[in-house]
Amino acid sequence: MLVLLPPSETKAPGGDGAPLDLEALSSPELTPVRTELTKTLADLAADVPASRAALGLSRKQDDEIGRNAALFTSPTMPALERYTGVLYDALDVRSLTRGQRARADRRLAVGSALFGLVRGTDAIPAYRLSAGSALPGQPTLRALWKPVLGPVLAAVDELVVDLRSGSYAALAPVPGAVTVDVLSERPDGSRSVVSHFNKAHKGRIARLLATTTAEPGDVVRLRALLRRAGLHVEHDGGTALTLVVPAEHATR
Repeated sequence: MLVLLPPSETKAPGGDGAPLDLEALSSPELTPVRTELTKTLADLAADVPASRAALGLSRKQDDEIGRNAALFTSPTMPALERYTGVLYDALDVRSLTRGQRARADRRLAVGSALFGLVRGTDAIPAYRLSAGSALPGQPTLRALWKPVLGPVLAAVDELVVDLRSGSYAALAPVPGAVTVDVLSERPDGSRSVVSHFNKAHKGRIARLLATTTAEPGDVVRLRALLRRAGLHVEHDGGTALTLVVPAEHATR
């Protein structure tokens, strides 16, 4: 089972790993695009106003541009520890046992605008680049990534659970992947889409899938696994699942 996670805008600072080695990252087929984007982003950092415009940053976020300037020299850390925020707080990889962490590193991968796809143990620096960013002189990120990342994901010979947000899933859709929508249900039975806290619920799902000893091979077995964990999961056919959360729990 491969679980695809979205990245986060926020990144943990620092690290104790050696500087970025693009050729050491998993999925070496992605190295040429990774190299092009990383060099472009690092060079762009020399022009602060252009970086702000391309990355959608304010003056108060100039430290993010500084991170990009140091892409090839700053320390690295494992990808699952680099990304922070609501989803990654719920995933909480640092609290996993050694065996659970080994499964998480094997099963979890993060969609990245800069690196395309990183596995849990891939050593990466802090950076700033979003799926919707437009780098000067470059095609759209989707145009760059889809031709090379698409085949890599299509070649995965196991169940793929795609928890990426829409903009990152669009970089390289995975035909046949299981997706999960999160809905809030009120006492009167009416439902609405969970927005911000959608990330927390997907983080909990990711933690469950990262640590279970089960190996669901299709959407039906995955649904059964989630239901055994006490989640209210609906399946109306196809590869889409719906997690229904009581309204009073939707913001937790």
